Amino acid sequence: MNWTTPADLRAQLHKLWERGEILASLVTGDPLFPRRLSLKRPTSTEIAEYFSEVRVWIEALRKMPRCRLEMREFKHRLFGTNTLPHEVWIDTVGDALSLISKQREAAHFTDLVMMTRQQQPELLDWLAKKPQRALELVDEWQRLLAIVAWLKVHPRPSVYLRQVDIPGIHSKFIEHHRGVLSELLDLVLPAEAIDPIASGTNQFAQRYGFLDKPLCIRFRVLDRTHALLPEVGERDISLDADSFARLNPKLSRVFITENEINFLAFPNIEHSLIIFGAGYGFEMLRKTTWLENCRIYYWGDIDTHGFAMLDQLRSQFRHVASFLMDRATLLAFEAQWGIETKPTCRELSRLTPEEKALYDDLRDNRLRKNLRLEQERIGFGWVKAALAALR
Repeated sequence: MNWTTPADLRAQLHKLWERGEILASLVTGDPLFPRRLSLKRPTSTEIAEYFSEVRVWIEALRKMPRCRLEMREFKHRLFGTNTLPHEVWIDTVGDALSLISKQREAAHFTDLVMMTRQQQPELLDWLAKKPQRALELVDEWQRLLAIVAWLKVHPRPSVYLRQVDIPGIHSKFIEHHRGVLSELLDLVLPAEAIDPIASGTNQFAQRYGFLDKPLCIRFRVLDRTHALLPEVGERDISLDADSFARLNPKLSRVFITENEINFLAFPNIEHSLIIFGAGYGFEMLRKTTWLENCRIYYWGDIDTHGFAMLDQLRSQFRHVASFLMDRATLLAFEAQWGIETKPTCRELSRLTPEEKALYDDLRDNRLRKNLRLEQERIGFGWVKAALAALR
């Protein structure tokens, strides 16, 4: 028998809770109760066949607290006149909360609503739309409201996030809650205080007018005749992106590698420089226009993400060539093959035909499942031979 049980009625209320409808009604005031719940009753045939079970079912519903049963009289040819539950009603939000044991959570949410109504009423709509998310932030909500209030008074403050001085808020709090703060600030700040071009947590500082930590580019000049600090004989230099863009060292070749040891051990080559890559983070090179006049070689792992990074780099510098990311290198170091744990499968539009053929083989597991060859597993004799072939 699939008649509605007390557990089924509670499950219906749980769905209202999980969808946020009960909590949202505490914000909007829109009446959610009294509410009739769905009730599947025994049919006439089932009453005749399972009369004892029907009586147990009726008694279970009658014993359920906080529910109002509306009974309907029926006549049965075998059992005479009886009454059967016809409708089940929950009359108040308090009854619903009691039935699903959510009184404590609802009380916390009510406190959030009162706090928000007093301090930042513009955010009440957000509470109504995302009440469950708000409950997750119950311990942080007062501090979040304080940050919103501070930024309303200090729009686009031109300070670093950790310089914000608000009592009771530690230095990393804003950084940790950038996602939800973006949603709140977009609702309360005037349009002129928000940079619409910047989006996402990584561009939080730019969007709301904070200072951002400078992006640094780490590089080595591979030709001593072009050394920036010839007296020192530098091995490893880091410059912010703007300074690097103004550098213009008058070199003809630039290598980019994703492995630190390969970066540090890369051989000296005339008229060349090597950059330590940052995965998918090539945005920092966008202002470096002098790279347009250099031959650029990208050396990444031979796996799906290695080719995806190459493809992304070509979105900024279309003339980039791959270095040691070919089939011959892959096959030469078969003994060093490893496994790519989370390969990508998206289409890449900027690969050469040879690169695309190898990428497709890797992506479609034609050589081996989730195959990768990490660049640091390639012998340096092979690297030097490949460099010599470039001259």
